[in-house]
Amino acid sequence: MLKIGDTAPDFELQDQASHATSLASLLDKGPLIIFFYPIDFSPICTAQACAMRDNFSGLTQVGTQIVGISPQSVSSHRRFAEQFNLPFPLLSDSNKKVIRDFGTDGPLGFGVRRATFLVDTSKVIKSRVSAEFFVGSHVDLIKQTIAAATA
Repeated sequence: MLKIGDTAPDFELQDQASHATSLASLLDKGPLIIFFYPIDFSPICTAQACAMRDNFSGLTQVGTQIVGISPQSVSSHRRFAEQFNLPFPLLSDSNKKVIRDFGTDGPLGFGVRRATFLVDTSKVIKSRVSAEFFVGSHVDLIKQTIAAATA
C-alpha cells in the first residue's frame, strides 16, 4: 500500500455518469480525498460512503475534493450514488489497475482493502488510513483534513 510521502499514480476512470475522470483533473480543483471500498451496497461500504457524504460540505468549504473507487460497474455506481444521495464521483476500476497501483488490492488479489488517502495538488500522499471493518478512522482523516485547513 502506498505510504505517506509517496506519489499517487496517475489514472483515468469512468464515474457514475460515464464521464472520464483523471487524477490530474481532480487535483486541478485542489487537494483530494480518495477512498477505496470493496463493493457498492454492502453494509460497511454503505456506511463509509454515507459518512463521506455527511462530511462532504466541510471538505468542499476547505477546497478539498473527494472521490470513491471500487471495481463495480458505472451502472452499479450510478444506482449506489442515487440511492444514497452521494454528491461526489464514484469511479469504476473494473480491471482493478488503480486499486493495484495504490496497493489496496485484497489478499491474493481478491477483494479490495478499505483505505483512504489525502493527496495534495502535487500528487504527494499527505495522509492515509486503512481499516477493513470500521469506518471511524476514515471519518477521522476527513475531520482532521477539515480542521487542518481551517486552523
